[in-house]
Amino acid sequence: MPQPTPGTPSLLRAINDRAALQALLERGPLTRPEIGALTGLSKPTASQLLLRLQEAGLVVPGGVREGLPGRTAEIYRLNPSAAYVAALDVTRTHIDARVADITGAVVGEYRQPTPAPRGPRDTEEATEDAVRNVRAALDGAHAPAALRHVVVGVQGAPDPGTGTLGYATAEDLPGWLAPGLVATLGRRLGVRLSVENNVNLVAQAEQAHGSARGHRDFVLLWADEGLGAALVLGGRLHRGATGGAGEIGYMPAPGAPTARQTGRYGDHGYQALGGGSAVLRILRSYGVRGDGPASAVGEAVRAAGSGGREAPAALAGLRDVAGRLAVGLASITAVVDPEIVVLTGGTLLAGGELLRGLVEEELHALTIPRPPLLLSAVEGNPVLAGALDLALAAARDEVFSSTLPS
Repeated sequence: MPQPTPGTPSLLRAINDRAALQALLERGPLTRPEIGALTGLSKPTASQLLLRLQEAGLVVPGGVREGLPGRTAEIYRLNPSAAYVAALDVTRTHIDARVADITGAVVGEYRQPTPAPRGPRDTEEATEDAVRNVRAALDGAHAPAALRHVVVGVQGAPDPGTGTLGYATAEDLPGWLAPGLVATLGRRLGVRLSVENNVNLVAQAEQAHGSARGHRDFVLLWADEGLGAALVLGGRLHRGATGGAGEIGYMPAPGAPTARQTGRYGDHGYQALGGGSAVLRILRSYGVRGDGPASAVGEAVRAAGSGGREAPAALAGLRDVAGRLAVGLASITAVVDPEIVVLTGGTLLAGGELLRGLVEEELHALTIPRPPLLLSAVEGNPVLAGALDLALAAARDEVFSSTLPS
């Protein structure tokens, strides 16, 4: 049996450096004695560590802390400019960008419109448009020249084997379906860039900051113009063999057309049963008006709570919508048996507690597992929040390991 190799002094120093950087990230500015206590290092060793991290540009003095017994103590903090990352949310009409320093502090945000192209384009033109729009979004968010990592959320499923985007059409992602686009973007921008499904990023945000915090098995349902889901099993996001886990809009559903009738990317399955167009059509049949599914649901909720003449019809319309959404959720729940289901997206958030309760009631009538349904607790753009989390994790791992011996 081979004997373990003892740690070299340089390796031990690097391990201590990382522990100190992690403590500064989690606890905020600290004094030298506090760093020593948190890492188990002696005062001389902690002093050497701080000097080494300052010389590497990873730690900076942060003033002094007064009011403690004895002398005032100098405090140290992570150098915010040690690394910058960016998150992008790519949609059919715009790209939202958010830039943060290594501490997670947001330093810039911007929305870059992406007008629909006039006429057909070849692959090279489409790629140039995508590169130009991404660069404009990052410039608008005041991204520094040397970004450490960029995570892009898209309305599709990146295939982990090929890097190409599936479960999307050119109409969904104009210019983004070109072969090798992700590698081209990273090379042209000079940055490590990764692409993730937008609903998976929402699940990342919910697990870190929202309703799924502390849960290792949950399903997230996104309902807006399109339907999507994310599966977190054993604390880890499940992507599937080709990245398509959670693309439930294409899932066959009772009473809905199938792919045989509409084509692979036609309006069929769960999407045809409970997607945005279906929700709008259903609510209008109950006398509820709205410019889109979310506005119609919001109007139905207001009408249902008004106590007026429209209340019974509006409530019946919401129950109809809830029943359709529950049918798809029942299939997932029966297979996955999650701890909880998180509801989000414009339709479900507009429905609030009323629609949540109706979907839960309908779901529990269909399945033996009866997980509680919770509304999203992530504020703002959850796609950007999840993308920023992943970008920061990658950058911190790289930066905090930079003192490891090569």
